[in-house]
Amino acid sequence: MSATALHDVVRLRPLHSLQQTKERRSRVRGGLAFPQLYSYNPPIFGLGCGNRSLITCYRDHSAESGGSVLGVSEIKEKCSTWQWKGQYSINYFVSSSLNAESNPPLLLVHGFGASIPHWRRNIGTLAQDYTVYAIDLLGFGASDKPQGFSYTMEAWAQLILDFLNEVVQKPTVLIGNSVGSLACVIAASESSQNLVRGLVLLNCAGGMNNKAIVDDWRIKLLLPLLWLFDFLLKQRGIATAVFERAKQRDNLRNILLSVYGNKGSVDDELVEIINGPANDEGALDAFVSIITGPPGPSPVQLMPRISLPVLVLWGDQDPFTPLDGPVGKYFSSLPSQLSNVSLFVLEGVGHCPHDDKPDLVHEKLLPWLAQLTAL
Repeated sequence: MSATALHDVVRLRPLHSLQQTKERRSRVRGGLAFPQLYSYNPPIFGLGCGNRSLITCYRDHSAESGGSVLGVSEIKEKCSTWQWKGQYSINYFVSSSLNAESNPPLLLVHGFGASIPHWRRNIGTLAQDYTVYAIDLLGFGASDKPQGFSYTMEAWAQLILDFLNEVVQKPTVLIGNSVGSLACVIAASESSQNLVRGLVLLNCAGGMNNKAIVDDWRIKLLLPLLWLFDFLLKQRGIATAVFERAKQRDNLRNILLSVYGNKGSVDDELVEIINGPANDEGALDAFVSIITGPPGPSPVQLMPRISLPVLVLWGDQDPFTPLDGPVGKYFSSLPSQLSNVSLFVLEGVGHCPHDDKPDLVHEKLLPWLAQLTAL
């Protein structure tokens, strides 16, 4: 999720300037990272993989993906902890199969307010052929929420790099959503140890909070209100009242319904995934620090530094990073500028594509991963 997801005061809506087709299909831009990946056009999913063996594998996964949702309790039971910098307990999950040994591992990085179980609809499918790691960023999920910690995008990026170096210990494909995507971009741009094999960005955020997107006219209009909101949040009593209201289940459900295209994906389990960790000690401090802190590095400056294969998946009904906003426009333009970037626009999908319509994500992600593995 985005760092604006708990903003009851500010909620942006996209301008739906893109025409809707009769069928809810993804639109493709590029394919330049792997030109051969999209040269064949079989009817099963509308885009080819370049050879039929990849398509057969892809069809098997697609058929099985509907029954591969993991329960939150099952995920929590399989989690472990890792000590970051010798002082912070970081919660992580790992799942694998015999088919995964020759393939690069994957690391799933959630967005604002979310945690490892937000990948419940993806882990089972991905783990059939890959070792899948998922991590709770510091301040979220079951990871520590230290009092007084100043949260920054750079800190999360360093956490990711240290996790790859100390735990995974293999070149890894980073898959992130929202601010998790941006943390992955920063990590990949700073990695000098061949820790990152590729990047998958799901509706990448422009910064840790809305203050990063100052060239969006909608943000410009609301910027004074955002600064006022920051000031108010630094008053403990006001911050507590805002946070308590925001994390109420009915309010969370309404916020989630506003950012998901597929309303059926907003179930009680999803609400609990967001609500549960918000009741932990330190969660309020994390919320305030993230909303009021510096937005961090911009992907506009970072993406040109990255030569790794990059897959960008973007839901066209995202109210937080809309396609017609500066971040969406920038990523939409990348395939024509950078040969290592491929982009798919997912129609009828909101800010969290992997949980909103996971089958659409798997249809694009699995053949891309297969081609990356074959390199």
